[in-house]
Amino acid sequence: MKNRYTISVFTEDRVGLLNRVTIIFTRRKINIESIAASESEVENVHRYTIVITETEDLVKKAVLQLEKQVEIIKAVYHLDEDIVYQEIALYKVPTDVLVAGKEAEKIVRAHYARVLSVESNFTVLEKTGHKEETQALFDELEPFGILEFVRSGRIAITKPMKTLTSIVEEMENHTK
Repeated sequence: MKNRYTISVFTEDRVGLLNRVTIIFTRRKINIESIAASESEVENVHRYTIVITETEDLVKKAVLQLEKQVEIIKAVYHLDEDIVYQEIALYKVPTDVLVAGKEAEKIVRAHYARVLSVESNFTVLEKTGHKEETQALFDELEPFGILEFVRSGRIAITKPMKTLTSIVEEMENHTK
């Protein structure tokens, strides 16, 4: 049975590594729904957060293949209930829609979206939440005219208390 999984990949900061990571999914014909890359809480360690919908067996194989890469420190996967996650979306809408009509303003307030920038021709809004929440705001604003829209990939933190620092320490102890 296919489920949605979030894979966290902790890596060294190396040029070309993201390409090698994505090739592992491509070879297994796994579609990446979203991917986000950033620094982690450990200096010189980066984190890729990858979302896929697949069977657990295939996810396990992909994670094992990821961990065989030299520059990858650790790769782990989780179901949605094991993580806290969010995405961010930005919406560019005509300013006159928000100023003139009460309906668009009510929609923005109902979704707890923030106003980031007000220009004469457009206003930029921000909404943080799950993909379904950012999509719902998009769907409601669409009839008023969306000039531009972008949504980030998922970022996630695990609920279990195992930190990256403790994982690195365990790995160092095993190699001694």
